[in-house]
Formats: sequence, structure tokens, C-alpha cells
Amino acid sequence: MSHFTSVKVKKAANIYFDGKVTSRTVECANGEIKTLGIMLPGEYEFNTDAPELMEIQSGSLQFQIKGESVWHTVNGGESFNVPGNSCFRVNVTKVSDYICSFLK
Repeated sequence: MSHFTSVKVKKAANIYFDGKVTSRTVECANGEIKTLGIMLPGEYEFNTDAPELMEIQSGSLQFQIKGESVWHTVNGGESFNVPGNSCFRVNVTKVSDYICSFLK
């Protein structure tokens, strides 16, 4: 799907790591919450409350889930899941456009 329909978008941006990671929160008609964002090259760590689906639209990064020793590479068009009540690290190697879906 190349676009979302019937959504509400929060006006205020989510800005992290001195502006190197930004996103906008989108609420879909069915109640799903997503963030649409950009990550500049660098290393970042994120905490999760709910499980998340990270869809990389373009760019390239490596990720590591808390408790794992392996780094996984993800490129545009690929995705990965993160468990709830956890954290994950990313090493963004190429500016990455992403969609984060908060799963139930």
C-alpha cells in the first residue's frame, strides 16, 4: 500500500537523538497506531512497551534485539519485529524511511 486513508495525524513531531530520528504519529480508522519517520545515519537504542513491526521503506540499517548477540541487516522493502517490554538497537548505515506499527 502506498498511502493511508481516513487517518488522524498528530501535529507535533516526535524528535529523538538531537533531531537525528523524527516521526509523526498516525491513528488509522481501525484504531491502529503507527509512526512514520526518518532515521539519519548513527546508532540508536529504543525501548518498547507494545510489540512493534518496523517496516523499512528505504535505506539500510542493522538491528539487534535486547538479549541477542547477533546484528541483522535490513534494507528498504524489508521489515522486522520487536517484542513488547523490550528494547532494540539500530545502526543506521543509510538514511532510513520507516513505518513503525504498534501491535496488540
